[in-house]
Amino acid sequence: MLSLARTALKPSIAARAARQFAAPTAAASLHTLPELPYAYNALEPHISAEIMTLHHQKHHQTYVNGLNAAEEAYAKSPSIKEQIGLQAALKFNGGGHINHSLFWKNLAPASGDGGKLSDGPLKKAIEQDFGSVEAFKKEFNTKTAALQGSGWGWLGYNSSTKKLEIVTTPNQDPLLSHTPIIGVDIWEHAFYLQYKNVKPDYLNAIWNVINFKEAEKRLVEVQ
Repeated sequence: MLSLARTALKPSIAARAARQFAAPTAAASLHTLPELPYAYNALEPHISAEIMTLHHQKHHQTYVNGLNAAEEAYAKSPSIKEQIGLQAALKFNGGGHINHSLFWKNLAPASGDGGKLSDGPLKKAIEQDFGSVEAFKKEFNTKTAALQGSGWGWLGYNSSTKKLEIVTTPNQDPLLSHTPIIGVDIWEHAFYLQYKNVKPDYLNAIWNVINFKEAEKRLVEVQ
């Protein structure tokens, strides 16, 4: 998973990911569930405490457990055939761990940094590449809501075009084509208890708790 994290996250973001996702060499270095930088109820009313608790403690923990199990099995596999057979589990659980670790930092309480996009490099880039902040949000929500099944919506930085672009990835696939700036989980476990099957309501609400300061930091690191 180390090479995957490096490709997905780049420069200094990649350096941190390398430390976090490096293959374990002993029990003490197993992947662990990161703590949230806010309380489970801190994102209410936009994301409920019940959703955040289940999402973090159950779903993300499952990816952590699955990644540890797959890496342990890989290390013990006596044949290339068995190691190849573990690639799907490594990708799925490793991607789930990477994506969610990014996602928690992408969020902040509305009473704090959540939803506040101040003048700076990120706002300037969004206005330059999408016309306006509102146009960006509308395009992001439309493309993300159109994703069939489970997956993620991303605002990513394309290092070739030097532009911000909106892309989606299926399942728990991490973003490999761009540097992730903002990621939004569109799996049902991220919103169904509160928003049922109405994805647009969830996507409209989440902008109130997007941590634009974190997003801008990621952009500045790769520009």
